[in-house]
Amino acid sequence: MKITPTALAGLVIIEPEVHADHRGFFMESYHAAKLAVQWITIDFVQDNHSLSEEIGVLRGLHYQLNPQAQTKLVRVVAGSIYDVAVDIRPSSPTFGQWVGVTLSADNKRQLLVPQGFAHGFCTLEPKTQVLYKVDAYYSPQHDRGIRWNDPAIGIVWPTTSPILSAKDEKHPVLRDAEINV
Repeated sequence: MKITPTALAGLVIIEPEVHADHRGFFMESYHAAKLAVQWITIDFVQDNHSLSEEIGVLRGLHYQLNPQAQTKLVRVVAGSIYDVAVDIRPSSPTFGQWVGVTLSADNKRQLLVPQGFAHGFCTLEPKTQVLYKVDAYYSPQHDRGIRWNDPAIGIVWPTTSPILSAKDEKHPVLRDAEINV
């Protein structure tokens, strides 16, 4: 596995070793021991799977408050996304900064999003399927979000007219969001 750090501490891109031939491919999408060699040790407890039917579906920016804050390991098994993580750790020197990366079924990249980050993605192809592991169970009472187009963050999304859920349309900007990580 190739681990590539990003400009935000703890946020890394993981590229698994892919063995391809005329039949298709094989890869280890998750290997705890290989990640532990890179000082990445996470006890994942839940797998999530989303399907977005159309291009331009934007999900996020989501996070959970302590004690249910989540680390996420995100990958795409069909289609592609522009995946974004925003540092919302109040004491971080990169607070409010973001990183975006394209994840696709073709490139097989994964994004490890640590606790203390808001996460969201926008689909680049129809019928995109995203899988992600988390290290804390979903908790509705700890579920929070930040507005996808907060001008103070300035994320450059691949669309200006995303398809949003009713919940995601109502998130506050970062300065008004409840954070405790």
